[in-house]
Amino acid sequence: MSGKEAWYTLDAARFGWNSEWNKYIQKFETAFANYIGTRYALSTSSCTGALHLALAALGIGPGDEVIVPDITWVATANAVVYVGATPIFADIEAGSWCLDPTSFESKITPRTKAVMPVHLYGHPAQMNRIVEIARKHNLRVIEDAAPAIGAEFEGRKTGTFGDFAAFSFQGAKLIVTGEGGMLVTSDEELFRKAYTIWDQGRRPGTFWIQETGFKYKMANVQAALGLGQLERVDEMIEAKRRIFSWYSEDLDGVRGILLNREMTWARSIYWMSSILVQEGAHISRDELRKKLRERNVDTRPVFPAISQYPVWPVVQEPQPTARLIGDQAINLPSGVCLKRAHIAYISKCIREILVAEPR
Repeated sequence: MSGKEAWYTLDAARFGWNSEWNKYIQKFETAFANYIGTRYALSTSSCTGALHLALAALGIGPGDEVIVPDITWVATANAVVYVGATPIFADIEAGSWCLDPTSFESKITPRTKAVMPVHLYGHPAQMNRIVEIARKHNLRVIEDAAPAIGAEFEGRKTGTFGDFAAFSFQGAKLIVTGEGGMLVTSDEELFRKAYTIWDQGRRPGTFWIQETGFKYKMANVQAALGLGQLERVDEMIEAKRRIFSWYSEDLDGVRGILLNREMTWARSIYWMSSILVQEGAHISRDELRKKLRERNVDTRPVFPAISQYPVWPVVQEPQPTARLIGDQAINLPSGVCLKRAHIAYISKCIREILVAEPR
């Protein structure tokens, strides 16, 4: 946080009412659309809500299937269930940890209506192939770009490839508003549909409700905070990328782990710096996390293959690469305020644990 966020939120709290109730909402939406490179942006109370709005605006519902990657936060697939459709889980690539285009195409059936690639941990999915396959099969594309603000595929920002894209400002993300999200599109008709649903199904300028809608709005004070964060986004991206470069330097050549590096066609924001504990290592992922915790280093496991959850309408087997990465990978400390000495200490601990002889 900087003085900019403090000033904007103070201004919104003191004066952002009555005729100026949405002053910062409008500024934030306009600035965000300009930054991403889309025509429209609609602020929401969460990225989950934004995904729900996108699916509803596209008319996806009961009897339909939507393909999602098997490693993601549960919200991606939950949004599909919210509209009565069925999430179908495809595998991920071993390199990017994002949706595998080949696996995606193999899951398409006559009931498939859309695909939701996830730009996992700030790394873009392979959008050229995903979009090509989707268009060939007449499928809609909704990008779950929750943790990937500013990430790029072949020089083009995530969020500009699909019919819709959704971003998150939850408190751990690159840009934060406490909770919150943004839905973006460049399709005017789709934007109008999403806007009406977002506004409780109201006919614009009236109190007449013309369809069932939802309440997924962002508060003006939150938007003020988000605007201040957005105006510093490139600074924070560089901080994330610098942190990964320090890990890369310190852990180079360490046996038993692989860093989740960006692919040649990608520019990751490294929202999370992550490692994969290889199957040949003498220590398990969970044991490594335990030993790091004993040294006051906090970590978290990568999302498990979410097809394993007992909540989905159709039972599906976990995808092999997703199962491996979900069982063996770790998110390392990645906050933008970490210093070089912090990363050096974390890396030293990892090296010492991995080179220690097994008991």
